[in-house]
Amino acid sequence: MLQNVKEQLAALKLHGMADALEMQIRTPMASEMDFAERLLLLVQHEKTVRENHKLTTLLRQARLRYPGACIEELHTTPQRGLAKSMVMDLARNEWIKNHRNLIITGPTGAGKTWLACAFGVAACRAGIGTSYVRLSRLLHDLGIGRADGSYKKQLEKLSRTELLIIDDWGMSPLTDIAKRDILEIMEDRHNVRSTIISTQYPVSEWHRLIDDPTLADAICDRLVHNAYQITLKGESMRKLMANMR
Repeated sequence: MLQNVKEQLAALKLHGMADALEMQIRTPMASEMDFAERLLLLVQHEKTVRENHKLTTLLRQARLRYPGACIEELHTTPQRGLAKSMVMDLARNEWIKNHRNLIITGPTGAGKTWLACAFGVAACRAGIGTSYVRLSRLLHDLGIGRADGSYKKQLEKLSRTELLIIDDWGMSPLTDIAKRDILEIMEDRHNVRSTIISTQYPVSEWHRLIDDPTLADAICDRLVHNAYQITLKGESMRKLMANMR
């Protein structure tokens, strides 16, 4: 009968419960529990298995540059420009639920990408769909989309992504088409989805980087005005870690 139960659980795709039942069969102590206790353990194990599977799927789909980054390992010191209270508040993901943005600036090696990925991991843990991309790759893919007819489909996918992380903002000169692509993306996401921007350049230099007053105003209006901002400081974290090794 137990084998029949396990097969039916598997048929219903309750694999976590089937595994938990197998563990109960092999554990003598389980026979001393009443039915409700054993059922609760089965359900809890199924829930845990599903949550872990969902997290694994979200992390794989996010394609984070640092999928192992996590807030718990973050060094929050005044020298780095990181306030622990602000980081922990952002890690609760309320800003994403409220469709606000986050801009992370700082010099090369300060840990901008790692921090952005840590917030991405926190979002995935909360079941929030996340996607990481470098700006140059994003614009390149959109260019290919124009040629093969997938441009509109790509924009729709970007508009549906709950948290979009754009890294290396401003690293390359922007063509007129690229500027309009960025505006299209930000227009679709404004006040309905959240975006993280990671860049070496402070917001005060964005107008110069975009080099088009009208488009710069439109892009910044959709990105900056409802954004939290973190400015990292201090020596390169890569250099510090290399010295420690």
